[in-house]
Amino acid sequence: MRIAIATVRVPFEYGGAEFLAENLKNQLIERGHEPDIVTIPFKWNTAESLTNSIRMAKMVELSESKGKRIELVIALKFPMYYANHENKVLWLLHQHREAYELWGTGFHGMDTLKNGGRLRKLIMNDDSKYIPECRKVYTISKTVSGRLKKYNGIDSTPLYHPPFGKERFHHAETGDYIFCPSRLEQLKRQQILIESLRYTKTPVKVLLAGTGKKEYIEQIAILVETHGLSDRVHLLGWVPETQKISLYANALAVYYGPFQEDYGYVTLEAFLAGKPVITLIDSGGPLEFVRDGENGFVLESDPQVVAEKLDYLYENKPKAESMGMNGMSLIKSIDLNWDCVIDRLLGNGRR
Repeated sequence: MRIAIATVRVPFEYGGAEFLAENLKNQLIERGHEPDIVTIPFKWNTAESLTNSIRMAKMVELSESKGKRIELVIALKFPMYYANHENKVLWLLHQHREAYELWGTGFHGMDTLKNGGRLRKLIMNDDSKYIPECRKVYTISKTVSGRLKKYNGIDSTPLYHPPFGKERFHHAETGDYIFCPSRLEQLKRQQILIESLRYTKTPVKVLLAGTGKKEYIEQIAILVETHGLSDRVHLLGWVPETQKISLYANALAVYYGPFQEDYGYVTLEAFLAGKPVITLIDSGGPLEFVRDGENGFVLESDPQVVAEKLDYLYENKPKAESMGMNGMSLIKSIDLNWDCVIDRLLGNGRR
């Protein structure tokens, strides 16, 4: 089957959404299909650029390519789920978050744009109109499904998928550091973890892996220097996959405290490595997996509260081990696999 995977791409950025699209393409190829990823460049920094992106997506027609019929479109991201095709399935990563759950929170700031309110109404109306045109509506998590129902009144089915390289994650000796692999930006809230070290009584360390926005990285560096934490906080930058897996395997625990994350590979990867996860009460996707006190901690976004749990894990490493094993057991019980995902997306499952 010829399948178009419809998504958008921010030029010069590559992250979880791009990994998912590539992984989906490879999984379809392994099953004998002929997929390709169809993207448009996505810009949203002004109301005009965002409006143009919406118009561009609505003009995309994917019924054929060079005279050969495209039999199925799997749409992933806003606004490419507006693209035209008679047999379109939506596997929603997220809507335009600034028009929904991020509106008025101070993150990113679409609400500060000129005509931002009017544009928000346009997006919500278009989503409510065009998403039901999809033959089936799936999402990547219960969190995303909940938003779709709350804001647009649209029912959907969550389809969990495994992180890339699932089989390579493993458990090793419990170390003395908290591992935090994620894009460095305000929305991921690494600053709460850094600030928590001011209040710890143990010499627990923090290892940050990832790249991100220059301004935010500078803020983190200033925070580290201001509080004299240079011997306890290490900014590793981008690390290769093998090193990342090793850092998971030997960590004491993993911190993942984003604001309203859609899904979050970090949680799954930590549990595959048998490590407990520290997350926050408004972190979204991670809360679908983290059980407070059982396989991690769900905390207020208060550095002092986080510090207490860091000390607890450092002083009770056997407990950290058992909590990590509980996380590993949970992931095994869910049985994350691509077969179920592909089966549903190709129309062999119910809506």
